[in-house]
Amino acid sequence: MANPVRDTDSASLALLDSLYARMTPAQKLDRVRDLTLATARLALAGLRARHPGEDEQALLVRLACLRLGASVVREVYGVSCGEDGP
Repeated sequence: MANPVRDTDSASLALLDSLYARMTPAQKLDRVRDLTLATARLALAGLRARHPGEDEQALLVRLACLRLGASVVREVYGVSCGEDGP
């Protein structure tokens, strides 16, 4: 099979695969959690840059709108994502 990752050589990918294969389910779950938190932090940083005057609560609503969609945010949190979107 061809290497699907263009910036990493095949030997490095094989090593990564073997490391993941040796991880326990708890370690894999920790890794997924860490990556999910990092993604949220990056998204919030982008929202802060685009909306510098907004408070943290408004930014978290914008993040929820991006991740969950307007209808879910409205139903679960009772707030609107606004017409201009997040």
